Amino acid sequence: MSLTLTVRVYGILMNEKKQVLVSDEYIRGEYYTKFPGGGLEIGEGTRDCLKREFMEEMNLNVSIGDHLYTTDFFQISAFNNAHQILSIYYEAIALEPIMVPLKIKEFDFDEQQLQVYEKTRQIESFRLVDWEHFSSQQLTLPIDKIVADLVKQKKG
Repeated sequence: MSLTLTVRVYGILMNEKKQVLVSDEYIRGEYYTKFPGGGLEIGEGTRDCLKREFMEEMNLNVSIGDHLYTTDFFQISAFNNAHQILSIYYEAIALEPIMVPLKIKEFDFDEQQLQVYEKTRQIESFRLVDWEHFSSQQLTLPIDKIVADLVKQKKG
C-alpha cells in the first residue's frame, strides 16, 4: 500500500495557573481529546502553521516557544489509514486572553455546534485541565499521549 505523509503541528499551551489547554473534538462519529493544532499547508513553516491554527480555531494570537517533540516512530492516521502522520509539538504562549468559551466538562457541545456538526461532521470545544489532573490518559491520540508524559516530566 502506498502511504501519504501528513504533517501535523500542535501546541502545548499552559496558563499562569498551570492549566493545560486541550481540544475536545467530535469527528465523524468519534470522540477525541487532543492538543490544539492541525495540518501543515504547502508553503508554510511549522511555527506559522501553529500560529494560524490557534487563530483559526480560537481567534487567539500566540507566540511559539520551544520545540518539544517530533514523532520518531511510524504512526498511521486515526482518520485515514492511507496516511502516515508526522506530528511536531511546540510550546505555545497566549499573547492575549482566551476569548472562546472554555468548557468545564469533556465534549460539552452546545446546540449551535451540533448543528455545525450535521454539515461538517466535525466540531470542537476547548477546556483547561488543572496540572494535577493532567495526564496522558486524558488524551486520545497515541502521539499526544507520549507528549503529555514528556511535558509532565519536563514541567513536573
